[in-house]
Amino acid sequence: MATPLPGTLKRLHVGPRLSEVAIHNGVVYLAGQIAENESADTYEQTREVLGHVDRLLAEANSDKTLILSAQIYLKDIAEFDAMNRAWDEWVVPGHTPPRATVEAHLARAALRVEVKIIAAQYA
Repeated sequence: MATPLPGTLKRLHVGPRLSEVAIHNGVVYLAGQIAENESADTYEQTREVLGHVDRLLAEANSDKTLILSAQIYLKDIAEFDAMNRAWDEWVVPGHTPPRATVEAHLARAALRVEVKIIAAQYA
């Protein structure tokens, strides 16, 4: 099996099952981010998740203006407007990334939203 050249692959917050971040050749890949406060509604869970995204991107020398792609998974597509309200408050005008949003069965019943991001790093 071929391995990346030294220094071209970096992982952050490595756990036994997954890493929260992988960085390769200037591209940042975030694991799906979920809320810790599972009792919150979709709007509040989305705000919390986007805060996780901000923190992880900053650790990876990136930010939300450099997002290349966003995938959003909603427990109930009827909550699309609540999720979008939080998203619209967070996203930077003129830097809205390509995005897909789908309804999905999430890992735990109380989770309302999961967000997966791919972003560029600052040079």
